[in-house]
Amino acid sequence: MNEPWQEIGDQVYVRRHESYDMNVGLVVGDGQCLVLDTGMSHREAADLVAAVRRVTGSPWTVVNTHAHFDHYFGNAMFGPAEIWGHVRCAEEIELRGAHHRAGVVAALGEERRAELEEVRIVPPDHVFTTAATLDIGGRIVHLRHFGLGHTSGDIAAHVPDVGVVFAGDLVEEGAPPAFGDAYPLDWPGTTARMLRDMREQVYVPGHGAVVGRDFVIGQHEELSVVAELARRAHVEGLRDLIGKFPYDEDVTRTAIGRAFAQLDGELP
Repeated sequence: MNEPWQEIGDQVYVRRHESYDMNVGLVVGDGQCLVLDTGMSHREAADLVAAVRRVTGSPWTVVNTHAHFDHYFGNAMFGPAEIWGHVRCAEEIELRGAHHRAGVVAALGEERRAELEEVRIVPPDHVFTTAATLDIGGRIVHLRHFGLGHTSGDIAAHVPDVGVVFAGDLVEEGAPPAFGDAYPLDWPGTTARMLRDMREQVYVPGHGAVVGRDFVIGQHEELSVVAELARRAHVEGLRDLIGKFPYDEDVTRTAIGRAFAQLDGELP
């Protein structure tokens, strides 16, 4: 905690957390601000609240980029406030938030049990299906859902006056994309639509360093290879193809498992 803000545009900031190498965004307008994602616990969120307040004292609106615990477990610490997310993100948190919390407690062990058990699950209360536009103190921020990808409800936030896109986990830097809840056959097309409609040079991934457009194009090409090879492997078998995937075997097998589930009609 106590990580610094990086200003990547006029009053647009990224805070890269040691915890999960996760990025939080901050957009400051005239008498209002926008916080993008809230961290994995109330304690991390309290530290984030203090960090925001060192930049601005203005009231905030919150955006959750998707329904993974490290991006929304801190929501309660920002209330009362509007919390925006895709409709499927809100539904996932509403239905499975307690399950998410129990799973993280089990994964992280006793040393962080109390920190996680105190988390109060708060889903977004303002939702959309395809697009929404927020006025943050005179600054326009476009929220877009481009399709299935890292999850069923990923959104990207576009701050056009500074040419910045907060891409959530549709883009990953420093580690391969995470496929555990992904739709590998759709992810390349979703990323392509984001690149087509948000033609900027600065992209903030959900985790890792801020990247440029060329990085996102390169990751889109990798995701396209995954989708193509997974379709082939579903017909031809995996043994001769697994070495051709752009990621290591553990990541590849997760991606293939999700892709096969899509091809077999097992995912909604």
